[in-house]
Amino acid sequence: MIASAGMVPDMRRYHARLAALSPIVARGQVREVIGLLVEIEGISGRLGELCEIHRANEEPVLAEIVGFRSERTLAMPLGELRGVQSGAMVTSRGRLSMVPVGDGVLGRVLDGLGRPIDGLGPITADYVSPGSGASPHVLERRRISEPLTTGIRAIDGLLTCGMGQRMGIFAGSGVGKSTVLAMIARHASSDVNVIALIGERGREVREFIEQDLGAMGLERSVVVVSTSDDPAPLRLNAAWVATAIAEQFRAMGLNVTLLMDSVTRFAMAQREIGLALGEPPALKGYTPSVFSQLSRLLERSGTADEGSITAFYTVLVESDDLNEPITDTVRGTLDGHVVLSRELAAQNHYPAIDVANSVSRVMRGIVDAPHQADAAHLRELLARYERARDLVQIGAYQPGTDPALDEALARLPAIEAFLRQSPEDWDSLPSTVEQLHAAVARESAFPEMATLSPEVPA
Repeated sequence: MIASAGMVPDMRRYHARLAALSPIVARGQVREVIGLLVEIEGISGRLGELCEIHRANEEPVLAEIVGFRSERTLAMPLGELRGVQSGAMVTSRGRLSMVPVGDGVLGRVLDGLGRPIDGLGPITADYVSPGSGASPHVLERRRISEPLTTGIRAIDGLLTCGMGQRMGIFAGSGVGKSTVLAMIARHASSDVNVIALIGERGREVREFIEQDLGAMGLERSVVVVSTSDDPAPLRLNAAWVATAIAEQFRAMGLNVTLLMDSVTRFAMAQREIGLALGEPPALKGYTPSVFSQLSRLLERSGTADEGSITAFYTVLVESDDLNEPITDTVRGTLDGHVVLSRELAAQNHYPAIDVANSVSRVMRGIVDAPHQADAAHLRELLARYERARDLVQIGAYQPGTDPALDEALARLPAIEAFLRQSPEDWDSLPSTVEQLHAAVARESAFPEMATLSPEVPA
């Protein structure tokens, strides 16, 4: 199309496509296949470069270069190797994996390589960016000063998140992680959502998009999917693709919510690759590269000079052990964590957020003193009740014996009503703060409690 007089056409997408072309095609041959590892002779590519392994009378298999051994290149397939034989021709694409980014990906569903899988045709992207990058410089990160509304009362009231904060959602299987993520995606006060479903069951993907996220949520979202049956490099790459897309929106000055489910599947994929390459296992079979890759992934989100990425990473807690290696590493890296309790879920208490074991490390700097005091007081009331719960349930406690416990018992119904919330329900931050104050307001019946000035724990 010829541009009108005085108008300059945007040629960036065409420049990106030309830059991706490789006029020289390098060819090699398959020499050995062991498990998930393909040894190729004749191609000296780069780590992360894509190549095609040809099969007789079938489509080529895409593979990613993951290492080198002597004079041979090591690659891991991104598809099924069935039909590949010794000596099969391998051609290099001559470039790293590239991802479409920008407004053109909004409302779309992509695979682990950034290719559309929603049947809506090709993506007209304004920019093309590599699937890997670097975290912002430490002195270019703005301080977190503005709260993010998630719409979930238990989080906004007691674990208030800031724009650019990185939070972990820790839970065992079947406790409600996906539901919490969907509630955040629908109601978060950000400009764009980037959702990465890493290693999920194939059945749950469409269910999450259509039922949990909904049409309104999808309009301002990008969904990157790599299911549990995908090869390890594809699951790993999906996390980098989602992060790269979020980074581009941040560079445009937007506030982005990055939702990744789950970081544990990312770590498992890296473990598969590390073991195949001969890395020695360290903690619980996880190789050293797992922990270095986790740090790279988690540090790429957060604030920058302009824009922000507020990230929520779910962690599948194995055997409900909050001290297992991946859980412990992620918890020590992020700016806070939300723990979902199987015990609360069994009581039909949703979202099953264990307030006592959850914390937001930036809450103190983004909420006012009355909000802090009310949140701390609610924690105290729950702690008092938990310490005496067994006595109360068997009828061994006599009212009036402990005035502090009497207040906790009197306030318990209002507190539980505040913490429980259906997936379709949501509240603004001012409304949440008002409901929090009403749930824990000190009564004249407890004058001794009015002198307390609790602080939120760091």
